[in-house]
Amino acid sequence: MAFRDGPFENIKVPLVWTAAVAVVIAAIGCILLLISDARAQTSPYQPVRAGVESVAGPVGGVFAAPVRWFGSATDYVGGYFFAVSENRRLKRELAELAPWRDQAIALKNVNARYEAMLGIRPEPPVAMQTARSISDTRGPFSRARLIDAGSAKGVKVGNPVINEHGLVGRIVGTSPNVSRMVLLTDVASRTPVLVDRTDARALLTGDGSDNPRLEFIRGVGSVQAGDRILSSGDGGGFPRGVPIGVAARGIDGSWRVKLFSDRGAIDYVRVMLFEDFGQLIGSDDLNSPPLAALGAVAEATPAQAAAISDAAARRDAARGRAEQAAADTARADAVEAARPRPTPPAAAAPPPAAEAAPPAGGTE
Repeated sequence: MAFRDGPFENIKVPLVWTAAVAVVIAAIGCILLLISDARAQTSPYQPVRAGVESVAGPVGGVFAAPVRWFGSATDYVGGYFFAVSENRRLKRELAELAPWRDQAIALKNVNARYEAMLGIRPEPPVAMQTARSISDTRGPFSRARLIDAGSAKGVKVGNPVINEHGLVGRIVGTSPNVSRMVLLTDVASRTPVLVDRTDARALLTGDGSDNPRLEFIRGVGSVQAGDRILSSGDGGGFPRGVPIGVAARGIDGSWRVKLFSDRGAIDYVRVMLFEDFGQLIGSDDLNSPPLAALGAVAEATPAQAAAISDAAARRDAARGRAEQAAADTARADAVEAARPRPTPPAAAAPPPAAEAAPPAGGTE
């Protein structure tokens, strides 16, 4: 049945009104794209953009609630049906991790004793702010999220964002109650990293895929499949040692990183309120002696001082006796070498050969 033969054959839409509605919709779309651009941080539309994000944050949270409930329900059903296999897998992992746990406990005790003896002050922890992801912007190039923590809670542009598995991204825009986070997979993401095994430096570059690329790797053969990738702290934008992922070869032969943050949903995150390394320690602490614990040692008592002197005297006497014995041994060796030795008797000369007898038929 043709359209003109159906129930809508008598509907007439004015061409002018249709064009006007299309122009208005296109204008609204352009404005939304302009104020939602993750890379327009210094544009004059920043106040408008902050206002839109403040309004879009609660609205996105309301619309995301049914999705979260449905995800929780599916996780519950899947966990119920796969509980046996999951239990077996967890038992295997527990058996594999038991030796590492014992080794970690032993190393922790040893490090604690070393720190107590040397007076080493560990690096202070970085303050953090917990937030929840309320909206997701995903496209062929842009990978960004909105979180419900803004400048009112101390969040600033450039702060790293982590979850329970590793580094997720960084803050690129803030408003009083909402902040915009760019993921490591975004094309605008550039993160200085290092290879845990070789300490080689590289740059983690997002290209819109789920596995960002490792570029500008220093050293030949410094990266192997399975190497852990950590943040290097170069440039002062990120603290050193934040876990990111493991290295793997891509289809095109380039080195890429399987992100730890992809092991679970990025719903709850923590913003590291990190600006630079100067906030980790004060100037007074930097100017203090490196071995501060040595100044707290009490002075020796008279009995201890006498025992120390006696031990030193015994060591000196033992050293003197050893030196005298060595000198006596050297002197005895010299006398033995200078003593004349008896000349051995000359060997007896062999007897002269017997004269040959004259032949029987010889003449007289």
